[in-house]
Amino acid sequence: MTSNSLRSFAGGILIATSLIGAVYLFGPSEASSTGKEEPAEVQKLSEDEMVKKLTSKGYVIHTEDQWNKQLKAMNEKQEEKASDKKDDGKVIYKTMLTVSTGMTSIDVGNALEQANIIKDGLDFYKEVEKRGLENELRPGTFEVESGMSTDEIISTIFK
Repeated sequence: MTSNSLRSFAGGILIATSLIGAVYLFGPSEASSTGKEEPAEVQKLSEDEMVKKLTSKGYVIHTEDQWNKQLKAMNEKQEEKASDKKDDGKVIYKTMLTVSTGMTSIDVGNALEQANIIKDGLDFYKEVEKRGLENELRPGTFEVESGMSTDEIISTIFK
């Protein structure tokens, strides 16, 4: 910017602020203060009137005793359902294991462990290695379940 344009810009800002200041100081004051409003009278309702109003608007009203009885009944139902589930016995996990070429017996053991079929994938690998079957892995899809023994799983997946 040249010195003349900078002076013109500064002069414009000075004139604009002077005009705004004059209007602010000498202009009419339109703000009016608000007086204190007296609080509206609150109508006190009886319990019956409150219940009637709330039920007419769709709310369900219970006393504390009714609420506690309802909670007890719900808890008893949940306990019965939980006891029914416990009586069913042991949970058996089933999975479809897909063995592709290039997989190792360690990969198979880890997949079986993730599917909750066996407890430890490394123990499975060691058992396969002890039997000398680590190179006898058959590619394919096999159905295994947690109720099967380690021998059954090995005979299913390995040659």
